[in-house]
Parts: sequence; C-alpha cells; structure tokens
Amino acid sequence: MKIVLDAFGGDNAPGAIVRGGVAALAEFPDFGIIFTGKKDEIEKILDECCAPRLRERIEIIDCDECITNDESPTAAIRQKKNSSLVVGMRALKERDDVQAFVSAGSTGAILTGGVLILGRIKGISRPSLAPILPTVTDGNVILIDCGANADCKPINLVHFAVMGSNYMKAVHGIKNPRVALLSNGTEDHKGNMLTQETFGILKNIECINFTGNMEARDILSGNYDVVVADGFNGNVALKSLEGMSGAMMKLIKRGIKESFTAKIGALFMKKVFASLKAKLDYTSAGGAIFLGVNGVVIKAHGSSKEDAIKGAVLQARSAVSDKVVENIAQSLASIDFDNLVKTEEA
Repeated sequence: MKIVLDAFGGDNAPGAIVRGGVAALAEFPDFGIIFTGKKDEIEKILDECCAPRLRERIEIIDCDECITNDESPTAAIRQKKNSSLVVGMRALKERDDVQAFVSAGSTGAILTGGVLILGRIKGISRPSLAPILPTVTDGNVILIDCGANADCKPINLVHFAVMGSNYMKAVHGIKNPRVALLSNGTEDHKGNMLTQETFGILKNIECINFTGNMEARDILSGNYDVVVADGFNGNVALKSLEGMSGAMMKLIKRGIKESFTAKIGALFMKKVFASLKAKLDYTSAGGAIFLGVNGVVIKAHGSSKEDAIKGAVLQARSAVSDKVVENIAQSLASIDFDNLVKTEEA
C-alpha cells in the first residue's frame, strides 16, 4: 500500500506535513508514502527527521506548482496540472500501487479534484465530506456532510447515511451503527421539507440502523454513530463545535488566571485539563474523509500540525485496509433507491 501525501497543502506545509508523514510511517511497516511537491525542500526536511529505514519507504514526485485557497477550485484543477494536489490525485487514479490521497490544502480543490479526476462511486449522487468527531463517551461519531454540498435533495442525504454507516462498520468496528438525521427536534414530524422527506425514506431502509431525528446539541453525546446532514447545516454544526471548544478552553484559562486559589487548584487539575483538551481536539481522529469517490481521499484541517497529519495518514491506511470504497459500492448495489423514493412521494 502506498499513500500519497500532498506536501505543499496547508498552512504549515511543507515542514509539518513531511514530519507528520514520517511519524505515521514509524507506526506501521505495511505501507509507504509518496510526497508530492518541490523535491529539494522535501528532501531537506527528510534529511533532518527521517531515519534511513523509513526513508526506504518514501517516494517523492517533484511538482513545481501549488494550489492556494484563493484560487477558483475548478480553474486550478484544470490549469495547474503539475500542482502537488493534482499530481497526487492522478497517481491515485492511475497507479495500481497507490490507494489513498491525503491533503491539508484547499477544500474546494480537493472536492473538485476528487470528482473530476477520480470520479464518483457508481450509484452515488453526490460525494460528501465527513469528519470523525470524539464523543463524551470516548467513542467517535461521523458527521456527514460537513460542507461539500450546501444544497441537497433527499436522495443525497440517503446516500450519505449509507456511506457513513458503512464507514463506521468497516473502520471503527461498529456492527450496527446508530444513524440519526440532524434536525430541529427529535419528533418524527420535525424539520424542513428536506428533513421530513429524507426521514420517510431512511426509516424504510433495512441495511442501516436509523434511529430518527436528533438535535445538534447531542452530536457529541455518544448516543449516535452517524449524523446525517446537508452540507450547509453540517458545516454550521461543525464550526459551532469548533468555536465552542475553543471558547471553553479560553474561559477556563481566564478563570484560572484571575484567582490565586484557582491557580492552586489548577495544579491538581492539570491532568484533567490535558485530557479535556485532547478530547476536544477533533484533529486527533484524523481528517475528514471524502466519501463517494473512487478512492480514499482524506482532507486534513488547513492548520494541521505534525500530529494531525500523522492521524490523517493513519486514517487513510485504515480506510484502505478495511475496504471502505468497496463496501460502500456493494451496499449501494443492494438497495432499490428509486423504489424507496417513489414510495415516499406517493
């Protein structure tokens, strides 16, 4: 297995990207990494951080272009043929020994490249971006979609549910993942037209364990394994969680600084605070997997540092090993979506 890592994608490229990739290699001996980007700069970093035994498992593809967040994703994919992102995705599509792609670069370019270069899994109406989030019960929940599709139809959300359920089965070993639909209440009749129509279809699909509607406050509760949403509301929910966790840590720090007794207490609570910070750091679980395209694609956070890149690479390794793409394709082939949609409309 070889995983392509876009060395020039993200705010901390190429240093954190290359070091994170090397750290991931040290965890397992069964895969190699292909770095795409400016070869001289990548080799310089490898000389500083990579042991000879790991260097044997590394390949570099020299690229002299980079895609930035300021560029039009479609134009960049079509015009910058020798960018680290495009070259990496081409390698995933064309080389039999390459089975995953990881990047912390432009989200739009990754999503566009995934569709234009890799193509969709047969039967998938729209691919979706799905981060893995930690829960208060020390488990994980997948939020699908979190920004790839702002406007959706019911069939899109149904496909998201099937893909998310298959991912949690294959990678996280959950035999019967609990699937919930993000809404403004838990009652069956709650939600807008999109939510209500999707609810009617999901309740009739036997291959997923649909538990009904849920509210955003319960995303991290541990009561669900898959949370289904359109990309607009999913992104709002994700950014709200990010903002709340950051604000909470700042408020705790401020409260400690304002009181001498709080400072003393903080010394005894140091391990607790460290554990809390680690739990709230969703990047520790890796990146957001782009489900629905013909290949394993992981989008790491743009500000990812070494540990987050390491997690994203290992996440890609697990998705390949557990045959996520193949499992999704098989599940889709067994469901008569057209009949389900017609039944609900009737």
